[in-house]
Amino acid sequence: MRFKPGLKVLIVAGLVVTFVGCALFQETEEKTAKELAETGMEAMRDGDYKAAVEAFQKLRDFYPFSQYAILAELKLGDAHYHRDEFEEAIFAYEEFENLHPKNEAVPYVIYQIGRCYFDRRQTADRDQTTVSEAVRTFERLINSYPDSPFSKQAQEHVWVCKRSLAEHEFYVGHYYYKRKHYKAALERFKTVLTAYPDLGIHHKAIQYLALCRDEIEKQSSIAE
Repeated sequence: MRFKPGLKVLIVAGLVVTFVGCALFQETEEKTAKELAETGMEAMRDGDYKAAVEAFQKLRDFYPFSQYAILAELKLGDAHYHRDEFEEAIFAYEEFENLHPKNEAVPYVIYQIGRCYFDRRQTADRDQTTVSEAVRTFERLINSYPDSPFSKQAQEHVWVCKRSLAEHEFYVGHYYYKRKHYKAALERFKTVLTAYPDLGIHHKAIQYLALCRDEIEKQSSIAE
């Protein structure tokens, strides 16, 4: 039997669509939601976090209404965290909290968001934005869930973060002091004393605060 050219095109196109549709169907049905959850958890136990991300991503995308979907949303954040993919982890954790604000895992999720910032903290001479974000997140956890065991861990991290922030303020103040910008240095040392007292930095800050005041008085005397 011979087909007209136009009919041939339609038949071929139909076969292609059918083939692609079957391939996609086989891919999505390759594993059940339970099997994907088990695959992801096994990968987590083995430390193969890339495979875990892939399994949980498939589970979340293919079976969004499955009883395992919540597990996938949570563990996806964990898998990204263990791969040091902190921005992806934060996104996954925040999405989980937004979707399930009453879930019992929320304190853990907030703690993990804080850890994503905390683990990226840098030395005192570098930008402290992530440290400030860590403090904000941990304090939100402590205030919202004071009885959670994660709040106790968060309190320890807050102390470390505030120590880093105090060291940064002192570093900047000392930088200004060495360049004879005494008024700017004075304000930094004041911040150490008012915002971060009793963190082991205030003694040095008091000494330099006095030095700054002496220098400012000298400059005033000369100007007169």
